[in-house]
Amino acid sequence: MIRKELVIGLLWLAVCSFAMAKDEFAPDEVVRYKKIGKAELKLHVFKPDGHQADDKRPAIVFFFGGGWVSGSAKQFYQQSRFLTNHGMVAFAADYRVRNIHKTSPYECVKDGKSAIRWIRNNAGRLGVDPDRIVSAGGSAGGHVAACTGVVEGFEEEGEDISVSSVPNAMVLFNPVLDTTAKGYGAGRFQPGKKTELSPCHHVRKGLAPVIVFQGSADTTTPPENAQRFERLMKEAGNACEVISYEGRKHGFFNGSFFRPKSDDKDYGDTMNEVLVFLKEQGMLD
Repeated sequence: MIRKELVIGLLWLAVCSFAMAKDEFAPDEVVRYKKIGKAELKLHVFKPDGHQADDKRPAIVFFFGGGWVSGSAKQFYQQSRFLTNHGMVAFAADYRVRNIHKTSPYECVKDGKSAIRWIRNNAGRLGVDPDRIVSAGGSAGGHVAACTGVVEGFEEEGEDISVSSVPNAMVLFNPVLDTTAKGYGAGRFQPGKKTELSPCHHVRKGLAPVIVFQGSADTTTPPENAQRFERLMKEAGNACEVISYEGRKHGFFNGSFFRPKSDDKDYGDTMNEVLVFLKEQGMLD
């Protein structure tokens, strides 16, 4: 009887702990930023304590990974809540993917630009500083985030392009930076168009500062791509830092909310580095 009661008690504690964890990382609000065709794209909003609509808080928008094919905004719930604890407004963004919307990387990038434009255009009521908006993401979402700051054009038709879709800084986790055969995703692009959305091929002077987190054992997004991107950025006079994690594979940065088997060590380390970067770049008080 004692053993049975103990087991029941432990199960109840586990259920309660799981519910608390889910609640801890739940967004404070979900808003629609774009409707295109039948697709209604949402921003999952995380707000710092005491946040007011007339604040001018720095903001960050995260784009999930999944090869432009699938994925969930929940991937960056944990990172979003972490940054609200340091005064930011954080957004985990939906965007169109092939499995659901029958789309290509081009639509993913257009949606990323739309998300940043919507946040900037609505900064006054969101309590956000329109001059401190950070684009972030992992893998294909890192590609979307990078393209918002590096690749010109590919804006959604009909939007007010007088409102910039360019972020003020970028935070990239094992991102796709080369879409040719030297990187990832070349098969998604037609011949002659493989560099159209390839960040490494669009580096120029005057780009927003970037930090890149890269596992040295990543076989999906090659470490060479990140190293080359850093070199090209610096040669052009831009701020860029790649932080390499020895022996880490693709997706090493994910937290335990999204990857339950994660011990949160790499998640915690990368997020502390994000804080340092954002403070250095004036994106965080």
